[in-house]
Amino acid sequence: MRFHVNAAAIDLDGTLLDTLPDIAEAAGRMLRELHRAPAGEDVVRGYIGNGIPRLVKRLLTGQWEGEPEAALFETALSAFERHYRETFLLHPQPYPGVIDGLRCMHECGLRLACVTNKAHAFTAPLLAHTGLMQFFDLTMSGDSLPAKKPDPLPLLQVARQFDLAPERLLVIGDSPNDAEAGRAAGCPVVCVPYGYRAGRGVHELDCDAIVCDLVEACRLVIPV
Repeated sequence: MRFHVNAAAIDLDGTLLDTLPDIAEAAGRMLRELHRAPAGEDVVRGYIGNGIPRLVKRLLTGQWEGEPEAALFETALSAFERHYRETFLLHPQPYPGVIDGLRCMHECGLRLACVTNKAHAFTAPLLAHTGLMQFFDLTMSGDSLPAKKPDPLPLLQVARQFDLAPERLLVIGDSPNDAEAGRAAGCPVVCVPYGYRAGRGVHELDCDAIVCDLVEACRLVIPV
């Protein structure tokens, strides 16, 4: 399969960067502050994907859609954000093939957007710290718009700002949020087999292709 596109919208956590160790460290510090046992990386991996508030709720309840007591949640959210500001730049690493893949896309003329559910306060420093910001024409964070993935709004907004039809915007991600948002927006979707999917296999995602890395994604693109 080849994709005739002008641009790509690429997820951050689990697609561009492995941020799990730093998220898990902040989660552990938050839970210890609340006199709770820390959650391991495997547990935290399964809770990533819908932004920090939902992650905190999952850590408190142990449930995907759990709702903790409101005062406890506000205390925990404040603690997590405080700790994450201290940890989020400790160990983030681009996945293999990310830098070469972004360079390939840039050189073939694709406009690139990073579309993430992470807050802008963390998104921009992460991209700058890891040297990836130079490749992106646009970033769309979880607090940039009234809705975030799996809602299609962020992808539709990228298409508008790039002056493209959604079918000319390739979505690249690792999770159900990415695939569902891409489908709802009318974009072609490719997924990578690594990242954070709450235990789901990549073959369970509704995507047009599975690529081993961003280099392979670039090879499937025919710029128009």
